[in-house]
Amino acid sequence: MKKFNSLLLIFAATLIGFTSCIEGNDKPVVDPDPEPDSEVLITSNITSNTTWETGNTYVLGGRISVTSGNTLTIEPGVVVKGEVGTGSNATALIIARGAKIMAEGTATSPIIFTTVADEITPGEIVSPNLEPNLSGLWGGLIILGNAKGSFAGDVNEIQIEGIPPSDTNGLYGGDNDADNSGVLKYISIRHGGANIGEGNEINGLTLGAVGSGTVIENVEVIGNQDDGIEWFGGTVNVTNALVWNPGDDGMDTDQAWAGTLDNFIVIAGSETDHCLEIDGPEGSYNAGHTLKNGSIKGNDVAELGDFRDGARGTFESIYFFGFANPADTDGRGDLSLSGDASVANFADGVLNFASLEITLADGVELSTVFKAGTDAYASSVAAGANTVGATKSAFTGWTWADAAGQLADF
Repeated sequence: MKKFNSLLLIFAATLIGFTSCIEGNDKPVVDPDPEPDSEVLITSNITSNTTWETGNTYVLGGRISVTSGNTLTIEPGVVVKGEVGTGSNATALIIARGAKIMAEGTATSPIIFTTVADEITPGEIVSPNLEPNLSGLWGGLIILGNAKGSFAGDVNEIQIEGIPPSDTNGLYGGDNDADNSGVLKYISIRHGGANIGEGNEINGLTLGAVGSGTVIENVEVIGNQDDGIEWFGGTVNVTNALVWNPGDDGMDTDQAWAGTLDNFIVIAGSETDHCLEIDGPEGSYNAGHTLKNGSIKGNDVAELGDFRDGARGTFESIYFFGFANPADTDGRGDLSLSGDASVANFADGVLNFASLEITLADGVELSTVFKAGTDAYASSVAAGANTVGATKSAFTGWTWADAAGQLADF
């Protein structure tokens, strides 16, 4: 379990009036004709087609679900803020199975998800009062679908982590790999990952059995207490994703996700564990995914990646830099295969690596970083001489990372 830092505690202690979690199906309480730049409090589940309008800030007063059969449209430039809370009072926006989110920001007017402690207003990119490493101030964005996943016991649906079993809007999984949960474009998700139980936090963006009919591109996740983006099964593809300061893992994949992540950046923070954490199937259904065209900046505490429990898929054209010497940091800074099943999948061509490049710490050998024979698919390059990696122009102009100068090294 990640601990809140002292500044978070100050914010949490000073914020009051938190509304308890929502599990009913009452219509949302909103101002029917809000003035521009107004703040609209959302206190109930969304049970009809609803639009959140440009110029407004919408405050999540609890765990808010868009229920099956309904669509939430979020216009460009909208700011969504979650109340501070932990445990059963952790705020989150859930797009339930059968529901849709149409959140189509633009490069000049992204949609921002953040905390009520953030004084940001529509039209701003950079928070005027919060640092980008603050985390756990609200929950996150959770999208759930009807695509397949590999679940223990070969069941075809399961409850997403972070949502109590009593809330059936937290179920995900099915047999429709082409399922459509809507559109996410030009989205920035910040300061999330509220703790809901011992060692159980919410990811910045959670994708549970989301189908390939869903469009997700141009997404930034900053300062999340748990993982930046986590996939649980499904077939959705994601293009242009950036994670900065994750408190656990940058990109985390589970339960036989079968999509592709193309063009991505991970910037490790002071608490980042694995920049990539890749988990294998949990049931008999086997599928692999692809991560390609990525650039990953490490530090002295982060690991390149851990491929665990029968991991499978293809990982290619990824550039790593800024990591420590594993020999000096108790194994931090390496890429490892964990468990006999992952090692066997690598040997059998089920887990594949290609065109990996790294700028090594001084005096470090490739085989010290890339374990179990994966060094055969990696090469060492001088800083800035990489021939693979992300196209950073996809993230310029609209991300906080760009505004803060974090893309200068890419």
